[in-house]
Amino acid sequence: MTLQKINYKELKEDPVKTTPENVKEANEGLFYSKMNLPEAAKHCGMSNKEMKLTFFEYIKYHPVKNNF
Repeated sequence: MTLQKINYKELKEDPVKTTPENVKEANEGLFYSKMNLPEAAKHCGMSNKEMKLTFFEYIKYHPVKNNF
């Protein structure tokens, strides 16, 4: 049985710069259930907690309209 070497440089992902466009896309993805929270946080380079707080602010100023 042979062991394979792990290249740790390939495992590390490049950091994502947080831009207003990325945050807008992530918030809309969460709002319309196209993304989950960890995926949205990774998309805009935030921690899960930061993304959660940002999304709560988004919800506050973009109320849900029910037209049933």
